[in-house]
Amino acid sequence: MGYQKPERTTLIDGDALRRDLSALARAQPDKARLQKEALETLKAELQAARADIQHRFEAGRIESLAAARALSDIQDVVVQVLYDLVSKHFYYAQNPTQAERIAIIATGGYGRRELAPQSDIDLLFLRPYKQTAWGESVIEFILQMLWDMGLKVGHATRSLDECIRLAKQDITIRTAILEARYVWGEHTLFEELRRRFRTEVAAGTALHFVSAKLAERGERHFRQGESRYLVEPNLKEGKGGLRDLQTLYWIGKYLYGVDDPAELVQHNVFTREEYLVFQRAEAFLWQVRFHLHYLTGRPEERLSFDVQPELARRFGYGGSQRESMERFMRRYFLVAKDVGDLTRIFCAALEAQNQKAKPPVLSRLTAFLKVRSTDPFIVENGRLNAKPEIFRQDPANLLRIFAEADERGVDVHPAALREITRSLDLIDDTLRSDPEANRIFLGILTSRRDPEKTLRWLNESGVFGRFVPEFGRVVGLMQFNMYHHYTVDEHLIRAVGNIAAIERGALKSEHPLASELVPRLKSRATLYVATLLHDIAKGLAGDHSDEGANIAVRLCPRWGMSAEETESVIWLVRNHLVMSDTAQRRDIGDPKTVRDFVEKVQSPELLRLLLVLTVADIRAVGPGVWNGWKGQLLRELYQEAEAAMTGREGIHGRQALIEETKAALAKRVADLPETARVAALARHSDAYWMSFDAATHERHARLVHSLQGSDEPLALIAESNTFRAITDIALATADRPGLFSALAGGITASGGSIVDAKIFTTTDGLALDIFSVQDAEGGPFGDPSRIERLRANLLRTLAGEITPRAAEPRSIARKRAGTFQVRPRVRFDNSASAVATIVEVEAADRPGLLYDITRALFESGLSISSAMVATYGEKAVDVFYVRDAYGHKVTHKDRLKSIEGYLLARLESVPLEAATA
Repeated sequence: MGYQKPERTTLIDGDALRRDLSALARAQPDKARLQKEALETLKAELQAARADIQHRFEAGRIESLAAARALSDIQDVVVQVLYDLVSKHFYYAQNPTQAERIAIIATGGYGRRELAPQSDIDLLFLRPYKQTAWGESVIEFILQMLWDMGLKVGHATRSLDECIRLAKQDITIRTAILEARYVWGEHTLFEELRRRFRTEVAAGTALHFVSAKLAERGERHFRQGESRYLVEPNLKEGKGGLRDLQTLYWIGKYLYGVDDPAELVQHNVFTREEYLVFQRAEAFLWQVRFHLHYLTGRPEERLSFDVQPELARRFGYGGSQRESMERFMRRYFLVAKDVGDLTRIFCAALEAQNQKAKPPVLSRLTAFLKVRSTDPFIVENGRLNAKPEIFRQDPANLLRIFAEADERGVDVHPAALREITRSLDLIDDTLRSDPEANRIFLGILTSRRDPEKTLRWLNESGVFGRFVPEFGRVVGLMQFNMYHHYTVDEHLIRAVGNIAAIERGALKSEHPLASELVPRLKSRATLYVATLLHDIAKGLAGDHSDEGANIAVRLCPRWGMSAEETESVIWLVRNHLVMSDTAQRRDIGDPKTVRDFVEKVQSPELLRLLLVLTVADIRAVGPGVWNGWKGQLLRELYQEAEAAMTGREGIHGRQALIEETKAALAKRVADLPETARVAALARHSDAYWMSFDAATHERHARLVHSLQGSDEPLALIAESNTFRAITDIALATADRPGLFSALAGGITASGGSIVDAKIFTTTDGLALDIFSVQDAEGGPFGDPSRIERLRANLLRTLAGEITPRAAEPRSIARKRAGTFQVRPRVRFDNSASAVATIVEVEAADRPGLLYDITRALFESGLSISSAMVATYGEKAVDVFYVRDAYGHKVTHKDRLKSIEGYLLARLESVPLEAATA
């Protein structure tokens, strides 16, 4: 069949442009000036045409895929006119040889006639043999002109033989040639490339190509974070994105020679309804991509938080910014899920069509066994498949097949998943109330093998959300903050996976206490069910913990849990944040903190369950959220609470323990002068002795002794702990008003992030402040050069030579944080501590925030005895134990209101973009 010129939608009249440039060439013999004027003409035409496409798209007068083809056609004309210009007026070959021929071929998205507004222009300059001087000059001219027009051009120059040789070796080059499209030049060269590609490369290699492209897809998903439910997904490269649809097209084209995915219906790969899903998914993703490119002005493919509000507006989602973003992103995630469904359907069809024929006798025997066997499932090629009609015969098989796959340690066959997706209408209230179906579901959830993998299958197939509608409501529901990395359903499934990994001992080095506690639990089911349900009420009106507890009231009996187990699940869901909040927002060294926590938890069993659930929950938030410091806080709280519950703190009594601790220190510092030993044992309050171990007490005693024996105003030691991901920096200096704020500012100025602080004022007028500090990546801050820089900054701060100040942060961080409006809030608590008023400040996180808050507290006439710093994405929650100038709590309402007003005024006066001190 001869070459047929495709239908065009160009906005540039190529013939008129050629006439204009030919006239210009006749009138302008100077080649340099001709090139310059031709460039200006072509650039103006291109910009006008592209601007027109943008205007029509943003006005809703053209859909994205039509716009992508129009942009490709516009680019075609520019390339064609350039080639004609250079070959006729700059490097004209009067008697061209066979070697002086070039075909200009579009590859990549441009080759598919799918050019996004900010995408590269990928070109292949195809020559018959080795490069000639003529060819080199023509190609160089075209490329230089395209670059001077401001285009990003990816290009390759190869001979026919090189193309074929490289296509055999490299799957990426093979894919590029597979979707190559003729643009201009020697068309017979292009046809020869297609012919040789089919006969020398593609023939007999279909299965290898399919395998390679699916492996490539898996690697790409791994690089992008594996899950399609990331709250800032990559719509091109991510799981469920455009590249997944393109992979299906590549495979279909390679196997069946299709040029349009619609032809896959004729090859029984998709039904007509499934192809409509393909079309809708493709159209939506392209629409998002066009808006994203126009909005950012760059080839951006990630749906970051800073662009989501505007995209939601452009797609017509109303309501508050949060509501519109959540609705828009949920649509995106459901489309990404459709792409996953299509991939499974596609793979199932390919496998069915490409199975090797079995010998007749074996084939008949296999069919006989399939009919005779009472087992509704068959393992085929290492995967679990289903017999025909078993889901219609017994809808519980929609759950049972996943339980069987987990039990046998195999994957569910793509063909079975395809049939499951088509049978979701069978999941109704009758099945939901079926005791056997609920028993199977609970078995999947509490499996000792790999419940995370099975639950993800269950979710991907649509069974999970239909069988548990409460879970179906949160499928694709994003969490509107920078703290959570996944949608709610993905977070819950990952949390269950963390429980299973802890139970298997796979995380023993990271979570030794949780790994030790799981075998001691009375009911594994209680832990797994509570973990699955802890955030299931996200997005509902009211407190999600209370609403989740109400959901647990309905679901636990349905799943066959006992009354005692149900009661425990309800408590855990309602209180799943209590342990993390207490550990990160209250001073564990304060006895009342532990007493209040124990009063809330009440039993050692609930304490064990809560610790493991809290660890799994934090780990499932996203990469980098869990660190050793949080683990240490949870372990300390657990140990203090367990001691209080079991009565172990009463064996010797608090005072006896303090005396033992002092005696241990006396032995450790026996080499110090007697006056130094006596002072070390007498200068601290009871809270200090209960806060550290003997080795830390010794380090502090020697630190203070070194300060008193020198002329320096400050003594500093740093101790890093990689397991806790923290550097503890102990600072000793003469006490003075505003000291804590100055020290915090100095640490921030040195690039440290303060995650906790303990403040002790001694009886002899010294301040011993211990800061737990991390670097910008959430690791220890203990690099020697950093510590030296910190020491110098602190000395200059104390001397009044430098003052912490606001500075500009990175623009990307500012944009993303600016998406979330964190309103500053101040709360006071006079009941959680017997000796201090607790001030809890919530504000948008930024470097220098702690300095601003502590400075405001100092200016309000308050002294800080302890501080806890916690960050949740864009939000910081900093907690301070404070006293007035007389060492008392602040209880008067007017005084508290005045302090609140001063803090809010200070926080609101600092612009959101203010950053590091």
